[in-house]
Amino acid sequence: MTGNAQWRACIEELAQAAGARECLRWFTREKQWVNERHLEMCRIPAPTFLERARAEWMAAQFHAMGCEACLDPAGNLLARLEPDRDPTQPLVVLTAHLDTVLAPRQKDDIALEPDGTLRGPGVSDNGAGLAGLLAVARALKSSPPLPEANAALLLAATVGEEGEGNLTGMRHLVHESPLGERTRAWLVLEGAGTDRIIHQALASRRFEVAFSGPGGHSWSDSASANPIHALARAITLFSEQCGRAALEGPRSSCHFGIVEGGWSVNAIPSLARGKVDLRSEDDRKLDEMADLLTVTVERALEIENQRAGDGKLAARLKAIGARPGGQLEDTSPLLAAVRAVDAHLGLRTQLVCSSTDANVPLAAGHAALALGAGGRGGGIHSPTEWFSPEGRDLGLKRILLLVAWALRQESPA
Repeated sequence: MTGNAQWRACIEELAQAAGARECLRWFTREKQWVNERHLEMCRIPAPTFLERARAEWMAAQFHAMGCEACLDPAGNLLARLEPDRDPTQPLVVLTAHLDTVLAPRQKDDIALEPDGTLRGPGVSDNGAGLAGLLAVARALKSSPPLPEANAALLLAATVGEEGEGNLTGMRHLVHESPLGERTRAWLVLEGAGTDRIIHQALASRRFEVAFSGPGGHSWSDSASANPIHALARAITLFSEQCGRAALEGPRSSCHFGIVEGGWSVNAIPSLARGKVDLRSEDDRKLDEMADLLTVTVERALEIENQRAGDGKLAARLKAIGARPGGQLEDTSPLLAAVRAVDAHLGLRTQLVCSSTDANVPLAAGHAALALGAGGRGGGIHSPTEWFSPEGRDLGLKRILLLVAWALRQESPA
């Protein structure tokens, strides 16, 4: 048998075991249960740093299934199918992040359309992942045990994945919690779909750029330097130069996502600031982009102060986040296993680089990857985000088989 054939035979054997077979049937049979939990959960706002209400709702769902569930010191919700009686037992951690970039302001901001499509902030990223976490737990609690488990499953709903959360919850699990040392494999559920295997962590750095000065009246103090003008110039200089550089070499991107300042149309503001996100598949390129940002901020400050007769400005560049890069080795058994699962299910998938909670364990050299939780989604990070549950059960079967394989291993994946 070739290596690929051996991996496929292993997955096929797992899929035929009584416990796994019943779980796979459960995903098809209980689609409505999953859809209802998904809708209810997405209507609980969970913007970054304010995830507790959703975490407590998730805890109640796990308790209703007969699982143990609690919040850790970082605010992550941790759940186990059975009590953790052996503090040395290896773990497989299945995670999905709680927080969303945008949050519903009222219940009806999350709409259910006649065809079953959900629309509203966070329904795909990461409503789909959290619904997948609940579905896997419910299927396992409703079925015979999986075969030959040599590790225990830990389910984690993490905080601080989006924006300035800076992967806070996952950093705690990997680097500060004793659970991190016990973990053999990290499986991250991120959004919808079944077409990708995120095996490479996209590194990023975030900065706040601020210009400050005395401010004043738009007419009587018109000779004073204007922080908004300086910020606009810095954004223009940086985006033009960084945009050209991004076309060369490893794929990179730069993006100002927040710009704010001023309080009246006829007043020179005393402060203007913007927040920028830098990403690259190459750490050296990321360093070059950060250096360019420093240079362009200094140049914008110089130009605005030269223009002004008085009321000079000061500039500040502050780092507000950094996501580490990393990659799952091509020879990793975990990568071979997910490819075998995809072949077993008839899925065509591609290896991609992206920024997820998996960045943290990958950067630490752990076996980790991120997967979509099935269905289809779009409009990510916008008020018109959407999720269709069509085909969700196939994504859940994919996750279950990979979990079953990881639990069976006698050594790190």
